[in-house]
Amino acid sequence: MLVDGVVHVPVLVDEVLRELNPQPGQRFIDGTLGGGGHTQALLEATAPNGQVLGMDADPAALAIARQRLTAYGDRVHFVNANFAEVAQVARSHGFSPVHGVLLDLGVSSIELETPARGFSFQADGPLDMRHDPSSSTTAQFLVNYLAQDELSNLLYRFGEEHRSRAIARAIVSSRPILTTTQLAEVVSRAVGRRPGGRIHPATRTFQSLRIAVNDEMGALAVVLPAAVGALVTGGRLAVISFHSLEDRIVKQFLQREARDCSCPHGRYAMPCTCGHRATIRIITKRPIVASAWELAANVRSRSAKLRVAERKET
Repeated sequence: MLVDGVVHVPVLVDEVLRELNPQPGQRFIDGTLGGGGHTQALLEATAPNGQVLGMDADPAALAIARQRLTAYGDRVHFVNANFAEVAQVARSHGFSPVHGVLLDLGVSSIELETPARGFSFQADGPLDMRHDPSSSTTAQFLVNYLAQDELSNLLYRFGEEHRSRAIARAIVSSRPILTTTQLAEVVSRAVGRRPGGRIHPATRTFQSLRIAVNDEMGALAVVLPAAVGALVTGGRLAVISFHSLEDRIVKQFLQREARDCSCPHGRYAMPCTCGHRATIRIITKRPIVASAWELAANVRSRSAKLRVAERKET
């Protein structure tokens, strides 16, 4: 769908609907509303009276989703909040428990295709990268004020960038860096570009800065248990991730919560002392990825991985 000049194509929509299995009258939470594509599919599947609570930290995305979903009236509820606040938001809006929670992680097409937001190296814009424009830390601040070792560690931790030291050294020596294209050029000069390479050399640097600016890993660690806690017995959590760090956190959380014991010594070494009981059943033993036709139609789906779990009776 085209809204305000930006094409919004949600990924893995058919797969999300198949795994969440929405039914008429059920209620869902979309913790990453974005352009509203997944929410629209859930509203259609739960007609005539199902409801969706849509959350997004980005007020611009929320405004676009409102425009897209206006025909659904009071069946959709819009909340400008980070998904880390899902427990509080669900309680305050009477959306707990629900039949499913969807989290589509990472950066939205709205943000990537708006140069003034500073998320993409493909168009010139300020080094911003904030999902929530009211938050204080920007990518420009991190790039220009972090110590070289701090910057290198950030690039390695959040981007798994093995050339982090060379990139950090080049950034520090090129300060001040104020725009996306400036940063992309600095990184490209520092590490070079393989002939015919599909991935731009600045991709991991931009990913790292975005994750750090928005504390995405911290928010993910908070939202996963909160989302499970918001589900009815038999309700499902669906998480779409776009890079290995996110997927690893989701996978490890699901594996941990699917076990009856989380003692550090292991389940069978000695009697359990932690008292942990499994809260979920893992539905997807391996992550679901995009079909060939979706890969051809939507390049963003290339790295998408969907994991699903079901709330157990506790």
